[in-house]
Amino acid sequence: MTAQTAYDKARAEGRAALVGYLPAGFPTYDGAVDAVRTMVDAGCDVIEIGLPYTDPMMDGPTIQDAVHRALVGGIRVADVFRMVEAVADTGVPTLVMTYWNPVDHYGVEAFARDLASAGGSGLITPDLTPEEGGAWLEASDAHGLDRVFLVALSSTDERIEKITGVSRGFVYAASLMGVTGARSAVDTGAPRLVERTRAIIEKGGTSLPVGLGLGVGNGAQAAEVAAFADGVIVGSAFVRRLLDAPDLASGLAGVRALTEDLAAGVRAGR
Repeated sequence: MTAQTAYDKARAEGRAALVGYLPAGFPTYDGAVDAVRTMVDAGCDVIEIGLPYTDPMMDGPTIQDAVHRALVGGIRVADVFRMVEAVADTGVPTLVMTYWNPVDHYGVEAFARDLASAGGSGLITPDLTPEEGGAWLEASDAHGLDRVFLVALSSTDERIEKITGVSRGFVYAASLMGVTGARSAVDTGAPRLVERTRAIIEKGGTSLPVGLGLGVGNGAQAAEVAAFADGVIVGSAFVRRLLDAPDLASGLAGVRALTEDLAAGVRAGR
């Protein structure tokens, strides 16, 4: 299933889609699988699995901490594919979010092949530009995978047109300048970024959804974003529930409660 299928289903229900992120291998491999399955059961429409990387320059301290623990725990790319398969079995579109270096090192064609074989829907590549993504565009076409590129507050209309022209599944609108992490308020420039991106997509004659991420941490913020975006993307808030928990059972309970709050939010925002 493609990510756009989930977005279209949510749109048909008169709401935004809820997209949840968690790094593979955090707090453990099995714990991460349990947490993501809990997120799906409690209302996430799309799942992003982070591929732990040694130099997570775009991530804030919360995700950096989780990624470090996953790497210390011995997580490898093969484990990421195993987790994709375990989560995709739920029927929810499952994408890998990764810096480009691990994909390049693994081999672009091989990575696309193995991701598709695991049932993955595609990749979110925050540090890959369309100009440098020729090999990925070819491999994703060959294996029928979504390719999600990012637009930012600083993106020009020309840049947005180029990015949305090669994106598939959805386009990721990064609403904050800086690293990832939950914030106390949604950036005031976010609605305008989504509006500009959507106008350019419509001008191009497609219906590519726009998901907004970086900063959402509760149901009230989810409702605020759902009022103008097609999808609400949440990552650090899920990680924080697991980091702050005294044990996995408590962490899973916290993840469930947060997901239910966010799922109510995306329904209240329309």
